[in-house]
This record gives sequence, structure tokens and C-alpha cells, in this order.
Amino acid sequence: MKKYINIIAGIFVFLAITGLTSCTDYLDKSPDATVSSTDAFINFTNFQGFTEELYCCVPDFIGKTWATDWNLADEVLHKDGGIWLNDEFDKGNYWGWTTVQWISYLDAGSPNTSNNSTFDKGLWPNAWYGIRKANLGLANLDKLQDATQEEKDLIKGQLLFFRAWFHFELMTYWGGLPYIDRVLTSTEKLELPRLTYQQTAERVAEDLRAAADLLPVDWDKTTAGALTSGKNQQRITKMVALAYLGKNYLYAGSPLMNKASTGNAGFNPEYCKKAAKAFGEMLSIVDSGDSWLKLVDFKDYSTLFYTNGSSKIPGYPEAVFQSPVYSSWFKGCPWGPSSIFQAKCIGAGYSSPNARFVENYGMANGLPISDPESGYNPADPWSNRDPRFYNDIVIDGDKIIKGSAPADKEKYRYAALYTGGAARDNAGASRTGYLLRKLTPMTTNDIDGYPNNYMHLSYMRLADVYLMYAEAVLQGYGDATKTDPDYTKLTAEQAFNKVRTRCGASPVASKYVADKDKFMSEIVRERAVELGFEGDFRFNDLRRWLMWNDKKYLEKTAVDFDRGANGKPINIKERVVTTRIFSEKNYWLPLKINDVTLYPSFGQNPGY
Repeated sequence: MKKYINIIAGIFVFLAITGLTSCTDYLDKSPDATVSSTDAFINFTNFQGFTEELYCCVPDFIGKTWATDWNLADEVLHKDGGIWLNDEFDKGNYWGWTTVQWISYLDAGSPNTSNNSTFDKGLWPNAWYGIRKANLGLANLDKLQDATQEEKDLIKGQLLFFRAWFHFELMTYWGGLPYIDRVLTSTEKLELPRLTYQQTAERVAEDLRAAADLLPVDWDKTTAGALTSGKNQQRITKMVALAYLGKNYLYAGSPLMNKASTGNAGFNPEYCKKAAKAFGEMLSIVDSGDSWLKLVDFKDYSTLFYTNGSSKIPGYPEAVFQSPVYSSWFKGCPWGPSSIFQAKCIGAGYSSPNARFVENYGMANGLPISDPESGYNPADPWSNRDPRFYNDIVIDGDKIIKGSAPADKEKYRYAALYTGGAARDNAGASRTGYLLRKLTPMTTNDIDGYPNNYMHLSYMRLADVYLMYAEAVLQGYGDATKTDPDYTKLTAEQAFNKVRTRCGASPVASKYVADKDKFMSEIVRERAVELGFEGDFRFNDLRRWLMWNDKKYLEKTAVDFDRGANGKPINIKERVVTTRIFSEKNYWLPLKINDVTLYPSFGQNPGY
């Protein structure tokens, strides 16, 4: 953190910009080369221009790599031969986040807030820069005289949100940190001790609560936001601040964070109650219709992840928070994130769903496949599954070429995922017997010509909020039939079922609702199915629940089988491809050596 704290302590950059733009080479400029501090803060337009750069500090984690390398948990196996952060973590090398920079969204060397930069935005450097910038803006709020009260509230609310959000993202991976709430000078001695996780979370909560009280539900309905009406989708709102307030409290109350702060490895009910209250406040606004947020119909599910020939940003109206769109480079590009998730027609596939992870997809009747009453038939494993199974996973025999193909490519038209098939690992494609279709249309291949796809994933969407609310109520009040006292419209069970039944699957069975531990097991499974492959959800969930050391989450497997005469799989066997190396220290990432030696009270994470 040494050079980033120095940046936090010593760089004064003022940008007068409108829209999601920033100066490409601002880091090379002297402090006053762009615009004076007086001009930067004198009115709403200039101050908002200054604030806009904070949006460009948010990494686009999918744009950092050629493969689904943001999935750091048990979702995927990558193609052999690459250098992937996921693989480094599989080997137990959690230092990899500091060394595999070109594919790690966690680190990119120096801060970069260019609006056309995708590859070189790292969370670690950009977060510290963003915290510095937010504090700089808050320290100059008194200079904003030529503005209405609404405009002053919008500026302050955004600054508070980003200061909190960057701290939250950092502590999610590295644990409790110093909470920097003022502009540090370049000459003062650094003596900021690390707080416990829960102490840091309390500071985050203060800022998020204040931000929520200042920000509007919908920018389009404000006087200032009317100037960019219809283009405010990704701006920070009350809904975003409340959702992260709830998430911050839920994480603080989770077993890993509670253990790190108090020594108790169970859930902290009081933090979970606070989380439920924040989520309930947000969801009550969703219920009122004042916000544009809502769950999309399942027929439109793919619009949450990619567009196909449309200029619309994927995610609306379910996305709560996203990074800006920095570059159109990936649109239609055969090597970008929009085109690497299923087998190309030449047999190349980068990411194969872990067969063990695929077992999370239950049956259409809502029961897990491990339940004796589910109707799951191991001899016919892909029948009557949760509809999301067929939306997300390519199985043997699925059609993956639509158009006319040369004779030598016809063998790829239907996914031959059986042992020795054209789409299996011996052809450089699937290593596991499955391919991933959730994040890209099947027409993304060498034959159908890579149509104009664009993939953009969300940091948070509404389905995630419903599931977090269900978990917070369950762990806070001990019963799936309870609600937050101030939000009585949805019980934990009902919130859960809003997500489960959206796809057409049956609600959670009553026998799971009646048992707290069984209902929690369904939350664990539902979050895997609903949010799998989309980012760090799974990685952070397994860590915060202290489940990362469970063998079933450490093993990555393949299914080997033959194709029977009727097209069904026969002779099915699960094979362990790799077992992730894990020790207790891996619940947190290590901090850079240069950073932890900057001053004694900062300190390294245990075990590193």
C-alpha cells in the first residue's frame, strides 16, 4: 500500500468533467494543470465533474481477463496452459493476486481512472485513490456555494458512498483496515492502526447511512438529474446505498468476520438484524414502485448478462450497482469476454463449469438432487432439473451451432461432451463434461460469426438483495417465517421464493422452511445457482460462511460418460480433476510486503 497511501496523501488532481469521462493521462500532470481547486468546487456542474471520476475508479472485473477468472471459487476449471489467478488460488498461492497482474482485477500496479481503460483497473490501487478523492471532495464541500440544496446533497451523498464502498470492497478481501476519513497530508507520519473487521464495518455503515439519507431514489426525478434524464441508470442512488448498508452489516455478522472480530465463529444476530432492517427499507421502496428496480421475467433473464445486437447496457432493471462501460472493444470481438464461455467450433473452450458445482442445480420441484424425494435419477441426470440448469449449462447433445457449417465443422453442431467427443478435453474444449452458456448466446462461435454481443455483469442485482434479506432475517431472528419488524411484507421464506420461483421452479419445500439449518443450506445452494459465474459472490460467500475448507467445495470434478443409443448418458463416473489447496490463512488475502512494512501498526494478515 506504500505508493497508494502516498498517492492518497500527496496527489491533488482536479478534473472538471461531465458524464462518465476523465483525463486519460492525468497522472502525469502537475496538481493544478487541469483546473484550479476554486473552479473544481465552485458550482454543481464542476463539482459533479470532479465526482464523476470516482465512478471510473470502479473496476470492470470481467474486462480484465480472457476467461472467467473473476470466479475465484469452485465454479469453473480453466483451459490448461494459461496463467490464471483462479488456478493460482487452486494451488494455494494466494500471493498470486499481487503477481498475476495482467489477469487480476484485484491489482493493476498503479491507479487508473481513464474512461476508456478496461484492462488496467485494479481494485487495490483504484480503491485507495478513490478514498483519497472522496475525502478531498468532502473537505471542499464548503466551497460549493453556487448550488441548490438538492445539488449539494447529491454531491455529498456520492462522495460518502464511494468512500464507504471502496473501504468495504477492500475489507471484504483483506479484512479490517484503517478507515481513512480525512485528507492525509504528504508530510504527516502514518500511524493509522488496522481496525477489526466489525470496527471498520461500523465506519462504513455511518457513511452509507448518511449517503442513503442524502441521495434520491431515482435521479431522473430530480431537477439536477433531469439534465441527463434517461442516462442516469448507473448513478449512485438511495437504493444502492441502502443495499450496500445491508450487505455491509450482513458481512459483519457472518461467521468469518465475527470470528475475526470477536473470536465467535457463528453468525452475529445483532448485525444480521441491522442488515435485515436496511434491506427491508430498500425493498419497501421497490414495493412502492418509486424505483425502477424489479426482477426481470425469466424469459428476459439473459438481458441481465449480455446483449445481442443491442446498445443497451445489460442488467436493467435488476442491476443495483455496476461499473461504468469503459470500452466497446469487447463488443463482437471473438477473443473478448462476450465470446469465450462455450466451445468454439474449432474446439477451443476456456472455462468449463465444475461438475461438482453443477450439482447445486436442483430439480424443477425445488428439491436438491441429494434429497431422496427429489426424483433425481443418476442414470438420467439432466432431466426435470431447475430451469436455470438449461439456461446456464450446456449438456451433451445441446445444439451450439445455428447456421450452415462446412462439412468438417458439422461434428461441432451438437455438443459432443461424452468421453472422447469433439467438445471434450481431448479436443481442447470442455474439461468437465459441461460448457457454460449463462453469459453468452450460443450463436457466439466461429460458424455463426460472433454477433454483436456485449457482456456486462453487475456488482449487485435485486435477486441478490432478496437472498441476502432472507439470510439476514433467518440469522437475525432465527426463523424463516419471520420478517424484519419494520418490513413485514416479506418473510425470509417469501423473499427467497421470489428468486426461486422467478424461473419456474417450485418454492422451497416446507420441511426446509421449518428447520433453520436446512433453510440456510438452501440459501447456500440458491445463491450458487442464481449468482454462479457472475463474479466474486461465491468466493466471498464460502469465505464468510467459513465453508471454504469443506472438501466438497475444494474438489473440482469432471463427469466421464458414454452416450447411449437413446442419447442418454451411460457409464457415468465423477472424476476429481483437482483439489484446491487450502489453509486457514487463505480466508483472507495477503497484503503486499511493501505496504505492511510501511509502518508497524498496519500489520500483515495472519499466516503470511
